[in-house]
This record gives sequence, structure tokens and C-alpha cells, in this order.
Amino acid sequence: MASKLIASTSAAALGLLLTLVTTTAAAASHSSRPTWVASWAASLHAADPDPREPLLNIGNQTVRERVRLSIGGKQIRVELSNEYGSTPLIIGSATVALPSSPASVVPGSLRPLTFDGRNRVTIPAGAPVLSDPVDLPVGPDAEISISLYFPRQVTMPTLHALALKRAIVTPPGEFTRADHVETQAISESQILLSAVLVPARPGQRLVVAFGDSLTDGDGSTVDADRSWPSALARRLNARAGGPEVAVVNAGIAGNRLLADGFGIASLGISGLARFGRDVLNLPGVTHVVLLEGVNDLGFAGATLRGQSLAAPGEARTTEDLIGAYRQLIASANARGVKVIGATLTPCEGVDLPGYYTEAKEAARQAINTWIRTSGAFDGVIDFDAVLRDPSHPSRLQARYASPDHLHPNDAGYQAMADAIDLSLLQ
Repeated sequence: MASKLIASTSAAALGLLLTLVTTTAAAASHSSRPTWVASWAASLHAADPDPREPLLNIGNQTVRERVRLSIGGKQIRVELSNEYGSTPLIIGSATVALPSSPASVVPGSLRPLTFDGRNRVTIPAGAPVLSDPVDLPVGPDAEISISLYFPRQVTMPTLHALALKRAIVTPPGEFTRADHVETQAISESQILLSAVLVPARPGQRLVVAFGDSLTDGDGSTVDADRSWPSALARRLNARAGGPEVAVVNAGIAGNRLLADGFGIASLGISGLARFGRDVLNLPGVTHVVLLEGVNDLGFAGATLRGQSLAAPGEARTTEDLIGAYRQLIASANARGVKVIGATLTPCEGVDLPGYYTEAKEAARQAINTWIRTSGAFDGVIDFDAVLRDPSHPSRLQARYASPDHLHPNDAGYQAMADAIDLSLLQ
């Protein structure tokens, strides 16, 4: 009996030892896998009918588009999304390279993009796909060119409309491996691109700028990367010492926190609905700067080129917006992500009938007071104080205003980035 007990105990001990060894080996193998962080990202939406937009009429063509990374690395991975497609979408081939112009790349820099080792990939309706790692060393603030060949007609593309980057649509044919492509059409939007990842480093931080057109960069110069998130990335990574800080732009022009676009798909789903996708699901996120809510106030009863932006009955109160902010703060903090609140900027004089009223201005002021004083956020950036006209606080300063009196110009976006206390992003 004793010998059987000893044998049984020894077998149990051996089994436990083997389990520990296997578990330890698996953990070591898992820990040796590289982790990734988003260096660039875009918030995606469905497309509105527009006969002038060439990306809505793609078939047997190549699209060459560019993005500017915030931080670099020895490898990159590219995420594509068919989120708003109703059918599977085929990418016949794809490459990445260093651009020398919108249509051309630096000779010798082209690399194939593969997906599980294959250059051709079918993206299911509603799904994303992430490329294999590509050996293409890039530094901070580097620009990359991504070429996608669509062998079949794309009926419902997934876009980011306000890319502010010229994308090249070629004549019919597969030209992803060409150093230079011919131009059949040019778009200032992007198709399918949702993120570019680089290997993360110890202590890496990722700041997500979440908002509407003021974050998206409306009013800034095309091809110049002059939005405030881009300017912030350059400022952060110009500092000597310390790890690079990734900054990505999760802005959608016309977006609202509490409602989807009012019959305009390109305004995106509500901020509350997309916060998980565009912020919390990004690999490596540590901070979010929240600048959104002015459209929730301004859209009710306003029109754009004769089209209603929101019914007058959709007017939002101060309490509505504060409730939305509290929801986003709670969701982020539960994941260990800090939320930096940004005050809403002035808009009197905007060229959208019904967008500005004295009652809406009073609500904006009340919301800004709450952002500044409530203590609900992990930090506060007072963009209102940066941009407002001291002699007329409900208007943008002339030197910082674009012609529509709602969005900043390049100088205004730079002033926003320069005003951020970088210690908030520690």
C-alpha cells in the first residue's frame, strides 16, 4: 500500500512538474512575441453618394494613398477594413513603400503586403484584416505610400472622407509594384485604411485625439499634415531623450457624441458608439484627448447647402453632454486609459445657417466651465482660451480662423498643439 501511495504521489508530482514546465515555456514563448502600437490610424465611416468622388467608382484599378506615421520602427503592419461593406471585398495585391510624390515611390523601397503569407486577400463584410509584419524601417514623422489593387467593382467602400491627402486612382490595371503610376483621378479621401502599427517599446505611450472636424483637421492645408494631432506628434517627438510618443487622429468631420449623422453617412456613427473601436481597441493606447460636443449643440435646426443637419427637436442640453463625457471617462478609466478633456472652441460667424445662436453659446460656455472645474477628467486642455478673440470671446481670433469661422487654419492648429501641457500625457 505504501509503495502504491509513493508511486501515485510521484506520478502526481511529475505531472505537476510537467504542467509547470509547459506553462512556463508557453509563457516564455508568448512573452517573446513582439507587441505592437498604433503609429497612425483613421476613423472610418460609410460613403455618401457623390458622382465627383472617384473612390466610389473603383473596379480593376489601383489606388495609391499615403499616411504620415507619428513614430517609427523597423517593421510595420497595415490594417484594412471592410466595416461598411455589404459583401466580401477582394484586394488583388498590395504594397507599401516610401513616397517621393503622391504617384511615385522611392525606387527600391517597395515591399509586398501579405496576409498570412499571401498577397491576395478577401475581407469579409464588416471585418478588418491585418497584414503580416513588413521589414521597412521608418523613423518618426515618416510618410509611407500604400497601394491597393481592386480587381472587382467596389460597391460600398469604407472611407475616411477628410483625409487631406491626395490619393491617386490609376487607369484600369494592377500597378501596385510600379515605382510611378499614371493618374486617372485624384481623391482627397482614403479607402479601407484604418491603422498602421509598429513594434512597441517598453514604456511606449499612445495618445488618441478623439473628436470631430476640429480634430480631423478641417481648414488645414491638404498634403501638409497640419492638424493639431499631427503638430502634437511632431512636438512630442522633437524632444531629446525618452521614448517616442505615438499620436493618432480619431476625428471625423461633422461627428457628434450623442447621435449619428442626420442622413449623412460620412458624419459617422456617434462618438459614444465608436469610442471603443476608435480608441479603446487601438493597441497600446494610454491617453485620449477628448474634443467633441460642439456639433451636438450646433446641428439642431442648422442647414448645410440647404440640407438639414439635425431636426430642431434634437437640441442637446448641457446635462446631455456632461452625461456623455462621464460615460467616455468611465469606459476609458476602466481600461487604465487617461482622458484629457478639451474645452469647446468658439463658432460665432460660422457660415452654416442656424448653427450659432446665443442660447447655444450659453450652453457651450456652461459645458466649458464644467470641463475646467469638475475634476472629472484626468487633465484639461483649454483650447477655447487659445483660440477665442479676447475682445469677442464667442468668435475665433482672426489670425487663427479659416474662412468658415468655425475651424482653425494652420496657425490655429499649431497654436492648439503648442498650448498642450505635455506633462498631461505622462
